[in-house]
Amino acid sequence: MDIKVALVGNPNTGKSTLFNRLTGLNQKIGNFPGITVDKKTGYTKLGNGSEAEIIDLPGTYSLYPKSADESIVFQVLADKTNKAFPDVVVLIADASNLKRNLLLYSQVADLGIPMILALNMIDLSEKQGIDIDLNKLSQKLGVQVVSISARNNIGIDKLKQAIANTNKVATQLQDVDVNILAPEAINAIKSKLNSDNDYYALQVLHQHEYLKFFTEQEQEEIEQIEVSHQFESSKVQAAETIARYKHLNTLLAGVVTDNGIAKKYTFSDKLDSILTHKIWGFGIFLLILFVIFNAIFAWSSYPMDLIEGAFGAITELGHEYLPAGMLTDLLLDGVVAGLGGIFVFIPQIAILFAFISILEDTGYMARVTFMMDKVMSKVGLNGKSVVPMIGSLACAVPSIMAARNIENWKDRMITIMVTPLISCSARLPVYILIISLIIPAKTVLGVFSLQGLALMVMYLVGLVAAVLVAWVMKFIIKTKERAYFIMELPIYRMPRWKNVLFTMYEKSKTFVFEAGKVIIAISIILWVLASFGPGNRFEEIENKYQSALSDTTKNTAHIETLIATEKLENSYVGILGHWIEPAIRPLGYDWKIGIGLITSFAAREAFVGTMATIYSVDGGDEDTSTIRERMSASVNSRTGLPVYSFATGISLMLFYAFAMQCMSTVAIVYRETKGWKWPVIQLAYMTAMAYFAALIAYQLLK
Repeated sequence: MDIKVALVGNPNTGKSTLFNRLTGLNQKIGNFPGITVDKKTGYTKLGNGSEAEIIDLPGTYSLYPKSADESIVFQVLADKTNKAFPDVVVLIADASNLKRNLLLYSQVADLGIPMILALNMIDLSEKQGIDIDLNKLSQKLGVQVVSISARNNIGIDKLKQAIANTNKVATQLQDVDVNILAPEAINAIKSKLNSDNDYYALQVLHQHEYLKFFTEQEQEEIEQIEVSHQFESSKVQAAETIARYKHLNTLLAGVVTDNGIAKKYTFSDKLDSILTHKIWGFGIFLLILFVIFNAIFAWSSYPMDLIEGAFGAITELGHEYLPAGMLTDLLLDGVVAGLGGIFVFIPQIAILFAFISILEDTGYMARVTFMMDKVMSKVGLNGKSVVPMIGSLACAVPSIMAARNIENWKDRMITIMVTPLISCSARLPVYILIISLIIPAKTVLGVFSLQGLALMVMYLVGLVAAVLVAWVMKFIIKTKERAYFIMELPIYRMPRWKNVLFTMYEKSKTFVFEAGKVIIAISIILWVLASFGPGNRFEEIENKYQSALSDTTKNTAHIETLIATEKLENSYVGILGHWIEPAIRPLGYDWKIGIGLITSFAAREAFVGTMATIYSVDGGDEDTSTIRERMSASVNSRTGLPVYSFATGISLMLFYAFAMQCMSTVAIVYRETKGWKWPVIQLAYMTAMAYFAALIAYQLLK
């Protein structure tokens, strides 16, 4: 790679838009070396024919971090051994709010890395009557200044040429003499780190605990320097910020002219008076959510059916034309089935993120988080937690991915930890099946269906549980990071449809290639456990039914189903079902329900298919009428009572409402948290919550 370029800027300055404009589809997502935060990189051709690697750093208002993501900016810019350390920094600034944006520029410039200042949204600033003398600004800063509009593809070629022409030695002029703020401490750090940069030393004093490239001993030595020289971080930071803004006032004199063309009460202000109204704002938001929620279900059903049908056809053709044997079964029932479980989520992921992209592009999402933050913060959540929680009514997988938009680590983790408690569409077939067994098909007042009301209650149970768990976790999860909520409301704009399509593609690809690895592995394990058993049990079962199969007067298909049922019971999964039966018996379950609980880990809706096999039903997942008949007639061999009583049904639905029975969700939580710690905690607390809720319900109702 000829040159490495880092994009730095405030939130809502169009940094991500510029990144997408420069790199197109030539992007990849990894981790910053030694840091469990996503690193977005891409590649672009410059004006001189050379190639540049573009690194999109998290948005931040200054080098003083308020979140783990924001701390990445200084970590990367301070560590020359980091693989992401740039040759050039492009600082993207909002041309209509230059003074505020130049605070970050002045800090980065003082680190001594070659820089370019890109004034974005120049077309909007001109419409507002703001005139910027680019040449004068360039002379005062000592760097190239390029005016662009990333959204409208204006000035991108000029920016590429500026990057190609950048001097390898930093040319920017020093803004503020920070040495006078804490000279003794700064000089001690410079001596220790063998550095001649005052501002680098000052930032190390401020935030060395965030810098992963320092050893534990070095951290202790820096801490000793702070104590010995009585370094007070908050006071020095305040003094520095004041000094920088005073310098910027002088610097911008004669550079920026505001002709006052823009109206004081803009179109955005008029919309905000309605969309952020304390009453109408919430009503409009609920209406929008209703549209999104219905679209996710309605629009995704057809493509999901096509995907399921396609994988079903592949499996059927494979069994028909491939040679029978273990490898074919593994390929079709393990790998292909696992892939089907991955790809079937793509429509929901794509549709959800399309809506999120549209809401973000138009500027409405910022208003939603602003309205909801005050309400959500009382239970340990964030205004931005609303979208993931609502999206979980369709599927928790894309919703957990959507939690990336929450800057505060604690709020993001709580959101991820409670999102799976919201009842998703995978629980729906289980609820419908159990409700049909235990709730009579009657109406209240001739209008309200008892079964429909029961279904609504199950969804409300999940929502209430999520809020209560979030409130508890608010006191359990500890972090040094303070919970700030700073939101700049951007102006309203039309969505960029190309960006919407790109977001749909990128999120779907990320899910398939990242979470898919874990999902396929677990699918294969489940297939092995369900397809094999100890000793010669399977052979004995086949011998048992051999004569019946050869009798042409008998129903061969039904006998084959009985064989499959007995094999399942004697497989490792079946044995596990019998093994866990003593533990689940207090909940009102037998070993057959135990197998359903185990196989449901692949996908909750697998419970219906498992029951079809166990109860020797000749039909697929959707043949629920015969499943109901068999299950309704099922009798507990120990008690002689019906297995699916009212108490057992309520217990089972509560278990499915709270338990983490979805390997896709486990996989995506693993990916989003970059480790197994949080998925294991989530699996443990949700399983315990499910068990005790089901236990209490059964014991009270039996």
